[in-house]
Amino acid sequence: MKRGLALFDFDGTITKHDTLFEFIIFHKGLLTFLVGMIWLSPSLTLFKLKMVSGSVVKEKVFRYFFKGMSFSSFEILCADFTQLQLPKLIRPKALDKIKQHKNNGDRVVVVSASIQSWIQGWCNAQDIELIATQIEISNNTITGKLSSPNCNRLEKVTRIKNYLTLSDYNPIYAYGNSSGDKPMLDLATHRFYKEF
Repeated sequence: MKRGLALFDFDGTITKHDTLFEFIIFHKGLLTFLVGMIWLSPSLTLFKLKMVSGSVVKEKVFRYFFKGMSFSSFEILCADFTQLQLPKLIRPKALDKIKQHKNNGDRVVVVSASIQSWIQGWCNAQDIELIATQIEISNNTITGKLSSPNCNRLEKVTRIKNYLTLSDYNPIYAYGNSSGDKPMLDLATHRFYKEF
């Protein structure tokens, strides 16, 4: 008998809000965040008009706020965010569903476009696995670039298939809340869109 697999998107599915913006506000404060959004508004507008990809905009936003920061300091900040802010953002019903899958013996994997560093600690605490976007580090310094493709849309499928042998699992459950999750949902035998 095969083991079940449960794939969860993070932002907007497990959480109530996008964690990139929440993380920036946590670190920089609301005023600095708003000033940055004004500065970045041309890129954000092009994204809304579907003239540039989400990956390009994400990298620009991340570079603006975090380029040049030491990775060791960033990791401390991520740990603080995981402890102090993330619990306020988690949807209780999503957490209950994760626990239910674990109790059923299913393998649970979060598949997120967000940066791995501020989700990893939370996933470790839940004893679940994580596939996420990674950032480039050089000499313990954040370059502002992504070191992996943005883990969204078809890239989610690519990363899942590189990480898992899907034929080893049945049934497969997938939970998402946006168009970026639909390719992942199509992998599943049981799909849940905006379930929580």
